[in-house]
Amino acid sequence: SEIALWTDTVEAGNLYVNRGTTGAIVQRQPFGGWKRSVVGPTVKAGGPHYVSSLAHWDDDESVEESTVITRYQAWAQRECRAEYDPSGLASESNVLRWRPLTGGAAIRFGTDVSGRQQRLLIAAAKSAGCHVHLSGHAAGSVAVDSATIETDQQFIDRLATLGVDRLRLLGTNPVNVRHAAHRAGIAVDDSPVTGDAAIEIPRFLREQSVTVTRHRHGHIVAG
Repeated sequence: SEIALWTDTVEAGNLYVNRGTTGAIVQRQPFGGWKRSVVGPTVKAGGPHYVSSLAHWDDDESVEESTVITRYQAWAQRECRAEYDPSGLASESNVLRWRPLTGGAAIRFGTDVSGRQQRLLIAAAKSAGCHVHLSGHAAGSVAVDSATIETDQQFIDRLATLGVDRLRLLGTNPVNVRHAAHRAGIAVDDSPVTGDAAIEIPRFLREQSVTVTRHRHGHIVAG
């Protein structure tokens, strides 16, 4: 019960139970942080999602918007609740899993963002179970009624008070918005929205590795 409580509540990218915290092995314990010890979308080096994070992805607009959203929801239902142990060792459990962003995310729409892009990004966040603060640019048209319409400076002034973990910038946004996020310790993701659920949904999640040695007292235990 102590292990279950700790692994369910601790905020770290790699968890180790009944073993040392060094000597991570590719696939078994893919490495990546949780807070300021990580840069980017928090996919883990050496893990199954790492290579895709090194590429640039765009939306295939020939795919119907409703189809993309359905795929988002299906992927989240299947993957966000799953825990995988690709190594399959009897002596050690090495589980990979997705965790929600503790403080949620802010989404800032630039002046050149289409309604489709806005709706897909919001659908991806909702599929991931991520709470979002929506902000639209006062100089542009925003298709989402729930977005707060404000100037760049108005958004900057309240950004640090939102308590979010990540800022998603869509479209053109000035550099001072990025600077404000950096000063507030908020990770910035300016990648374009894509219809591939396996690429888009993890941008609103954290990937976590949990390693538990099963032979602490010399005997393999079930679990």
